[in-house]
Amino acid sequence: MSDMRLIVAGAGGRMGRALVRAIAETEGAVLVGALEAPGSERIGEDAGVLAGLPANCVKLSADLWTMSAEADGILDFTAPAATIANVAIAAQRGIVHIIGTTGLSASDNAVIQSVTKRAVVVQSGNMSLGVNLLAALVKQVAKSLDETFDIEILEMHHKAKVDAPSGTALMLGQAAAAGRGISLDDHSVRGRDGLTGARNTGDIGFASLRGGTAAGDHSVIFAGPSERLVLSHHAEDRMLFAHGALKAALWAKGKPPGYYSMADVLGLKDLFK
Repeated sequence: MSDMRLIVAGAGGRMGRALVRAIAETEGAVLVGALEAPGSERIGEDAGVLAGLPANCVKLSADLWTMSAEADGILDFTAPAATIANVAIAAQRGIVHIIGTTGLSASDNAVIQSVTKRAVVVQSGNMSLGVNLLAALVKQVAKSLDETFDIEILEMHHKAKVDAPSGTALMLGQAAAAGRGISLDDHSVRGRDGLTGARNTGDIGFASLRGGTAAGDHSVIFAGPSERLVLSHHAEDRMLFAHGALKAALWAKGKPPGYYSMADVLGLKDLFK
């Protein structure tokens, strides 16, 4: 089988560079395009050199339409506006779209869902095996423990991250809410400050920490009468997410149009029932 020809969106950023390195390390994948925002000072630079590799002659460009003509998929860990712009082109070209972008709104996600009748989309707040297993465990524990156990989600990321709570924290919150049979939107509490009053039974709380170079730490705390259960995951290197995205892309090649998650890719779907 021929190599999967991939584009990296946001190739000049931290995650984009990690994706370029992951492609270079992955058998069956080849980089054919490096997308960057219009006006970026990185346009025209070599994607390999930027990623700390030998030159690969793939220059950063803002022209997704042209570079996607010879591509099989796009790896997209950018910003909501950029991802939504990329969705339309990826769907028109019929290429696999791997979406790890966080901070997407409900309307953004509706746009993504709208193309899945004719395009393959794999979307996840986190591409690692460990986090997806954690989400399955969180759902099961939330289902097993009653509302005398309060649920709190704590996350920490590097100081350059621009959205909070993280996409992974929200993914874990959704898992907890699903286990409880409730809507996260109706029970989410964020950023407590001042005289907030007592905690409401059934709420799912979020706390976000930012600093240093933390790749991603997440803990889900089930705090009950006289005891606490804490489920945690600690990411030590963003290459973890890059290799997960590559696994998703290779898995998705040749799949029928539809909306998929990392639970599909990792064979964990039954754990989320």
